[in-house]
Amino acid sequence: MSATIGTRVEHASGAETLERARARAALIPDLLTESRHISNTAINGWHGRRKRGVGENFWQFRPYVDGETLARIDWRRSARDEHIYVQDKEWEAAHTLWIWADNSPSMLYKSELADVSKQSRAMVLALALCDILARSGERIGWPGVSKPSTHRNAAENIAAELIHASLDVGFPPTEHVKKYSELIMISDFLDPIDELIKNINAIAQRGIRGHIVQIIDPAEESFPYAGRTEFLDPETGSTFVAGRAEQLAGDYTKLFSARKQTLTNHLTRLGWSHIIHHTDNPASSALVALHSRLSNEQAYNSGASQ
Repeated sequence: MSATIGTRVEHASGAETLERARARAALIPDLLTESRHISNTAINGWHGRRKRGVGENFWQFRPYVDGETLARIDWRRSARDEHIYVQDKEWEAAHTLWIWADNSPSMLYKSELADVSKQSRAMVLALALCDILARSGERIGWPGVSKPSTHRNAAENIAAELIHASLDVGFPPTEHVKKYSELIMISDFLDPIDELIKNINAIAQRGIRGHIVQIIDPAEESFPYAGRTEFLDPETGSTFVAGRAEQLAGDYTKLFSARKQTLTNHLTRLGWSHIIHHTDNPASSALVALHSRLSNEQAYNSGASQ
């Protein structure tokens, strides 16, 4: 994604791109190990994504609504008081979720305020999510890398595929993502806002339900720069030199905040969720927030910051 501030990543040549791919591949085993630790920590409070629908297992009683079939009424439960109740069954069919983490150059950024790079955090979150969802029996895939599978070792299988996969630039390929699937995208989402909204709309118009996890380095939001500072765009290699960077802080932080709110508002209108995660916070906090969104069939409280 574009417009990352403060990073010293140079505009990548073909050889540099290959080197980045090799470096990422070398890190995958360590990231998988970290993701397992995080998923094991988070899974204690992780419950199945139960939904009302066709199934054999009882889920809940709820009041009867005019127009529903009488066969669904539970007369024994209804006899206990003055209300009529129906039984809801738990939705049991395996659902298809596509998970994608951005590997473009801006994701390499890590300021002194952060514990890890955005790329490292995004990959750990993605693999931890794959691990937890696979244990829950969900069908998990990674666009352009792995077809959906219900295998309990889905995280390990996807990690192995990622070692040999090419670097992702921009949005994930979604031609194989079908209607009614869910797509979890983890990135800094710092593309030009009009381009970003256009790409999101193209996915939403196909009937795909989306969840955006926006990874932000704390320095990108607080702008802790002063004095003569050179800013480098890792996507294009272009630079900007500020003689007194602190004079830009007020306008910058207002624009950054407004941009986040614009994205949140648009995602809310689409019925998508928006989680903002800062790399100085623990990865588990984003997993818990994402689980809440994935488990909720109704409207989201979008824009939650983690």
